[in-house]
Parts: sequence; structure tokens; C-alpha cells
Amino acid sequence: MLKLFEHPFSPYVQKVKIALYEKNLAFEAEVPDAFSGAPTEFGKLNPRLEVPALIDDGFAIFDSTIILDYIEEKWPAPAMLPPSPRERARVRMIEDVCDTYYEAINWGLMEVRAWKRVTGDAARQLESRATLQTAGVFKWLERELGSSDYFNGASFGYGDLSVYPHVHGSVVWGVGPKANTPLARWLSRVEERASVRNTIDAAAQFAGSLDVLPQMLESGAFARQYRDHRLEWIIRSGGVEVVLAGMKNKTIRFSSEVS
Repeated sequence: MLKLFEHPFSPYVQKVKIALYEKNLAFEAEVPDAFSGAPTEFGKLNPRLEVPALIDDGFAIFDSTIILDYIEEKWPAPAMLPPSPRERARVRMIEDVCDTYYEAINWGLMEVRAWKRVTGDAARQLESRATLQTAGVFKWLERELGSSDYFNGASFGYGDLSVYPHVHGSVVWGVGPKANTPLARWLSRVEERASVRNTIDAAAQFAGSLDVLPQMLESGAFARQYRDHRLEWIIRSGGVEVVLAGMKNKTIRFSSEVS
């Protein structure tokens, strides 16, 4: 059986789980000891010390895009990628924007509203920037969706599983698509799928842990990873002091050095 190292809140994990469910592939899920940034056995499987990581017959694969490509190549039916090279490139570009731009916006809202790194005017500034940026992403996504039912075109696929976790994240943080917009209607269609429901139900089981997140930071049990796009977002959105404080208090971490 496949083994997926995960955290149910991670949008990168969520898109992989949706793909596994769509292909009816059985897998065992485990949350690894990886989030303090300290060296662990998990680091031997993924030098980034992040989720997801997929283990197939002892072979470890990290990075959600590489994992999705592996799944698609090894288990091609049902196909998640569109048939034409042009459409494959298009949905992969949608995935890239969601993973390297959109994800950081929701991640920043979580920094403010769940981890409570900042309060008062500083928090309101970051929230305001995130809200404006989300509206811009929605406009772009609706242009990509066009008149189609799905980002893949006539049927659900790679583009949709790449977009969904991030739009759902916007809903969680109170900045979801407006009712009756094309993106809201797409969201309703996607959430009818068993693969999506199973994935989000798993995340909902962890929702009660949100209240303890600030205490986890203080204890050192969890250090939030500031990878490239996240660091860029918080600095250009006015949160450089958040980074400096996190570095001083050791409540943020960067990618591990590979050796």
C-alpha cells in the first residue's frame, strides 16, 4: 500500500489526496514528526522536512507536483491531465500560480488569524493586503475557467485539484468567492465529488486544534516554514517585522540544508 506523509491542512497534501482518491488508490496516511524543524527520521525521506511525501514500495517522493506526475505516469487511468500538450501546459501553469502565489496569501492570513503573530494595525494591514490579492486571484482564475465547467475543460482533472485546496482555504479564512459567481458555482460542483469531500473531511477533524496554535509556537513545538514565496509575500505585504521577530524567537524556519 502507498504511504502518504501528510498534514490534512496542507493544500499541497490535499491536491495529492484528491488525485489518489480519484484514481481509487488505497493509501495509508501519517502525520510525521517534521514541523519543529529539528532533524528526524522523516528527513531521510524528504530533506525539505515538509509534507507531502509519498512512499511507493520503499521509494520516497517529495514535492506535490513531482508526486502528482509520478501518480499520473504510474496509474494513468482515469487521466487527470488533459489530452493535448497545450492544455496540459495550461493546467500546469494554473497549478504553479496557485502553489507559488495564491498559497502564500492564505498562509499569511493563517499567520495572522490562527497563529496570531501580529495584532492591531499591523494585523489589519496584512489582512487588507491579503483580501485585495485574493480578489485579484479570483479574477484571474475566472478568466482561466472561462465558460467551462472545470479548469480541465468538460470534466474534472488536474487543473481543478490544483485550484480547489486554495479556494477552499480562502473560504476558511472568510474571503471566499462571492455567491453566484462562476468561481463559486465551480466550487459547488467540485465539492460534490467524493474525492474532495474525503479530503476536506480529514482536515475538518483537525479544526479544533486551531485554538492551541499560538501556544505551540511559544513552546517551540512548531516552527512555521517560510519558503521562498511565503517570505516574499510577508515582506512585500508589510510584515518584515514579523519575520525578524520570528527569527529572533525561533518560531519560523527556512528550508533545511542538504547534506
